Amino acid sequence: MIRMKIALVGALVLGLAMFAQTPAQAPTAAPVRLSPGLATIREDTLRADLTFLASDALQGRMSLQPGDDVAIQWIASEFAKAGLQPAADGSYLQPVELVEYRGDRAQSFVSLRRSGNEKQWKYPDILGAYRADVDVSADVVFAGYGITAPELSYDDYQGIDAHGKIVLIFDHEPQENDPKSIFNGTGNTRYATTRVKVLNAQAHGAVGVLIVAEPNRKHPSNQERIARIGGSATRAVPLPSQALANDELHIPAAVISDAAAKEFLANAAAPAAELQSAIDRTLKAQSHALPDTQATIHYRNSSITNGKSYNVVGLLEGSDPKLKAETILFSAHHDHDGMSGAEIWHGADDNGSGSVGVVALAHAFAANVKARTGAKPKRSILFVVFAAEERGLLGAFYMAAHPLRPLDTTRAMINFDMIGRNETESEQTKGLLEIPADTSNRLNLIGALYSPDYSRTVTEENKHIGLVLDDRFDHEAALNVFFRSDQFPFVLHNVPAFWWFTGFHPDYHHTTDTAEKINYVKMAKILRLAYLTGFRFADEVVPPKFVANPGAGEK
Repeated sequence: MIRMKIALVGALVLGLAMFAQTPAQAPTAAPVRLSPGLATIREDTLRADLTFLASDALQGRMSLQPGDDVAIQWIASEFAKAGLQPAADGSYLQPVELVEYRGDRAQSFVSLRRSGNEKQWKYPDILGAYRADVDVSADVVFAGYGITAPELSYDDYQGIDAHGKIVLIFDHEPQENDPKSIFNGTGNTRYATTRVKVLNAQAHGAVGVLIVAEPNRKHPSNQERIARIGGSATRAVPLPSQALANDELHIPAAVISDAAAKEFLANAAAPAAELQSAIDRTLKAQSHALPDTQATIHYRNSSITNGKSYNVVGLLEGSDPKLKAETILFSAHHDHDGMSGAEIWHGADDNGSGSVGVVALAHAFAANVKARTGAKPKRSILFVVFAAEERGLLGAFYMAAHPLRPLDTTRAMINFDMIGRNETESEQTKGLLEIPADTSNRLNLIGALYSPDYSRTVTEENKHIGLVLDDRFDHEAALNVFFRSDQFPFVLHNVPAFWWFTGFHPDYHHTTDTAEKINYVKMAKILRLAYLTGFRFADEVVPPKFVANPGAGEK
């Protein structure tokens, strides 16, 4: 059955890949019954709202800071003006309890003990922090990529006992350069992300995790990728970390350098590169205990405080007596990276554009419902602007764990994160991603392999808009894009959820991400497409299906 699924999805992928090469056609007229709402999506309104949200007055909208609190209240007031119902126990605000902490790099370390000797590594050879001071010492077990995927007959924990141990694992996932990989060809699946791997280690009884970039990788390590971004990553005072106060993840993890990993794996059954090659070749576990190898993860924080942010939530109830129990979700995130001294990280594209977009769609759907000639969506629409995305998708993970409406009847999610710019080469993408010469009319859709039905619907509705649709980010693993926005926690719950994204640019996470650089014509077209697509999701008899295992080839 798995092989049949994989073959089917592989065929669908070939079809989906074609739309990235198809030029936009002249748009056709949208249905008259959707025209009242469509007409409200205007460039001048988007410009006015985004100029406010990305202004100096909001101080970069840092999570738990006053500027972000202003953004939260503004979004809530716009939902109220649109006539949406408060969706969180009579409120537009779903509280998200957070812990903010600043790791003390001078006092934090990972150590290796072997043959009575101990060696310590500190930043930059280790990268990590934890929401409380922590000391964990244990024997070390090598656990491959740290993945358990029973539906793919793959398990790195087969044959080892991780209880009470610290596991050392490779980043990413097997065969990521193989278009026929059972995971996702040359893209990422849900299994490749650090949080999923650490939760899996925790489920197997591990007390800590050490993560190292794959020795045979053909891409920068995560540390190297982050260093390319600059901006927030290199500010004089590092940004504080944040975590959910009651996060289900409760063991520490550390990313370690290649040099440190080489010493930890000195007693392994084979060199690290050979272990990776064996896994990639056979898809069989190479996991084993490392003889005479004990590790300590020692984290200290210079400060720990508690705070509260909010997911802003509003509901437009569906018109169908039965289908209104089902949900279509529009989302974005309201926070950005705040200030450092007098410098402000304005976050116009990231993600003022998405926040303004969700507000615009709330008004558009509400206006269509109120209009005499307008249609009402059959399924209910939940509009959400999440908290603390920049600190680790925290608001989205919180809502996915504490949903306001059942996730098993959430039929589709349209997540906006950076929908306002033309994609251009930057240090982050240079040499890793081919960018088309003209992106002024191009929209990237991320997550298509998990729901070909969703992709088809967007493509069909785009006949009324005329954007160029692109799926490049579903077929690369160097940038980890699939994990990096608020749709991902919902993908983990089998919700057809796409990230709508106009791509990276040199202003990404820099102070220069300002409102006057936004392509408002393109942004408005994207929101019109989202409006038509959302209505289609709300009304169609058969909503998009979720494909749990989007392998691109047969093994």
